[in-house]
Amino acid sequence: MTGFSGRIAARVAEIAAWDTCLPGEVESHDYYRACDDAAATSGIGLRCAAVVVEDASGIAAVAPFFRLDYRLDTPLQGRLRQIADALFSRFPGLVTLKVICVGSPYAERCHLGFAPRLGAAARQEATRAMLAALEQQAAREGAHLLAFKDLAPAEDALLAPLLDGEGFALLGSLPVAVLDLPYPDEDGYLASLSAATRKDIRRKLAKAKAVRIEHRSDMTGLEDAIGNLYESTRGQSVLDYGELEVLPPGYFAAVSKALGDRALFVLYWIGEELAAFNLLLIEPDRVIDKFLGMSYPLARDHNLYAVSWMANVRFCLERGIRELQTGQTAYASKLRFGSRLVPSTIRFRHRNLPLQWLLGHLSPRLSFGRFDPNLATVTP
Repeated sequence: MTGFSGRIAARVAEIAAWDTCLPGEVESHDYYRACDDAAATSGIGLRCAAVVVEDASGIAAVAPFFRLDYRLDTPLQGRLRQIADALFSRFPGLVTLKVICVGSPYAERCHLGFAPRLGAAARQEATRAMLAALEQQAAREGAHLLAFKDLAPAEDALLAPLLDGEGFALLGSLPVAVLDLPYPDEDGYLASLSAATRKDIRRKLAKAKAVRIEHRSDMTGLEDAIGNLYESTRGQSVLDYGELEVLPPGYFAAVSKALGDRALFVLYWIGEELAAFNLLLIEPDRVIDKFLGMSYPLARDHNLYAVSWMANVRFCLERGIRELQTGQTAYASKLRFGSRLVPSTIRFRHRNLPLQWLLGHLSPRLSFGRFDPNLATVTP
């Protein structure tokens, strides 16, 4: 007997000890509560529940999870996605699975957290209890698939021995772009880039003198404008990941209110028009460039992607922050600007063993990175 038991909580907000298990994360108890409140209020967006593991000393481990009707063709893009859409319209049940997915649609990593008092062996046992609770929940809900979304290398290394033994298959997720900033100033950063990239950035900044940059933690009065800019940018993307990239309409206001000065909106004005925004989530040693929204063609005319990139680099350098996390999109530009790619994985198991065998054999061909044009020639 391990002494660990798992249970399901309807909301992350119920778990008061959440931040004890995930210390220092700006995507914290407050963040998840804000996301869930926005989804509940609007009726749009995927809501997160939580799995909790306890022992005699209290809460030992936590993780968010959500329910998703997942289309097997989600990684496909371009012409392949158009073909899949036609198939889906005729036979929706053939390519859609009901999934319980550990992780969050509003985070780029699976926030699997443990009480600091647990050693390595105890973490393994707590994880086993967590998996048992999730499997029971999947059976109760009739879910086809149990999955772990966007496991960072450390979490994947912890889970791999257990999940491999339980028959979970691996699917490559989109890597996370991270820019390391061990430089004393902006010139030091620029010197780390190729001469062509350095010249290109300086040229674009010189042509952006009409851009006014403003920092705000309170976005009151700009809710609609910021939401519209986000949707404008999402509409410009050649990639489509369905519900996994849909934000509840009240997301930005809820996060701003919940996180206070840990959530910073960087606004880019052309005259009196809001042309772009960045949402930055701030930790002592890391800034997460969470979302970027732009007005087109205004953003292109004023080189706002390069302007915003350099504004974020300056923000970090001026505060001695050494890591800028810039997410799972636009890899070509991020790599050119000096980022590295941190691998991310999905682990999954179908409750039907023959179908799991089939999906396990197909999964190497369905890696998300295979269908992102910016990752076609990149190995993270």
